[in-house]
Amino acid sequence: MKALVVGGGSIGRRHLRNLKGLGVEAAVAESDRNRCEGLVAELGVRAFDFLEDGLRDSPDFVVVATPTHLHAEQTLAIVRAGIDVFVEKPLCHDDRLLSELVDWSSRKGVVSLVGCNMRFHPGPAQVKALLEKNCIGRVLFARVHAGSYLPSWRPGTDYRMNYAAKQETGGGCLLDFIHEIDLTRWYMGEVEEAFCMAGHLSSLEISTEDVAAMIWRHSSGALSEIHVDYVQRSYERGCQIVGERGTIFWDFMEKQVRWFDAGSETWTVFQQPESWEINQMYLDEMRHFIDCIGTRKASVLPIAEAAVLMRIVLAAKESARAGRSVAIEREAVS
Repeated sequence: MKALVVGGGSIGRRHLRNLKGLGVEAAVAESDRNRCEGLVAELGVRAFDFLEDGLRDSPDFVVVATPTHLHAEQTLAIVRAGIDVFVEKPLCHDDRLLSELVDWSSRKGVVSLVGCNMRFHPGPAQVKALLEKNCIGRVLFARVHAGSYLPSWRPGTDYRMNYAAKQETGGGCLLDFIHEIDLTRWYMGEVEEAFCMAGHLSSLEISTEDVAAMIWRHSSGALSEIHVDYVQRSYERGCQIVGERGTIFWDFMEKQVRWFDAGSETWTVFQQPESWEINQMYLDEMRHFIDCIGTRKASVLPIAEAAVLMRIVLAAKESARAGRSVAIEREAVS
């Protein structure tokens, strides 16, 4: 297979390495000449200056790994060409092209996947497995959280120049931590109503929200609380899900899932395999995408489903501006 990776930053480089490891002939489209030459020298890939040049090379699929604000326009060009596409999260940063993306991906019958690598992490995968086995009975509520200190993301670089620091490039912790929004919906089901409080609370020199707290009501009647931020100095990520017959905890840093069974009053601990490495989830999600291309089956998060996540994020942003809860439109979850 032939793949084109659009964007040669850190995540683009990761995908190029992984694709080569999976036996895929990979090329890169990158307009930054120095970055492009570095990738050619390091990985021996073919290079194009622009997406359009790469598309003319007839790739079997394209990986969009550019800054957030470029995702929608580039993805739309790819699906209009009828080419299967993997898009790094989030799908877009506003709703201008959202309906067109859904319409064209359906019209052209493309296989698509929006980067949801946390679904391929052994922690969330174990949480999902326990929920599917009904291990805690009817679910009542969940707490899902993630946070880290933005200036620590890329040591040696000015965090104020990061896409995350600017509204116009799709920054803000609501979009950055869309993994938590995806995981919550994956665990708990569709969302009917969202309330959000968010703002720039710290002394960080950014124009985006750095703390956000959301409360969702799901179609099941269950409630979810989701907290995301750019400000806490320790990296934190995890969840607690409470049901009528027990509780599930996942702690990213402790590398474990814990399940309390109220019937037997016992704890079961699922420890993350010692040999597991972070890159494995990126490999696994790419294998999943390539398998879906081969079978022409929908992926775990195609464009239409990722559009639902975007509508929830946009509803949260509207809620934060208006100071009220926002109903999620029925067509957004159909």
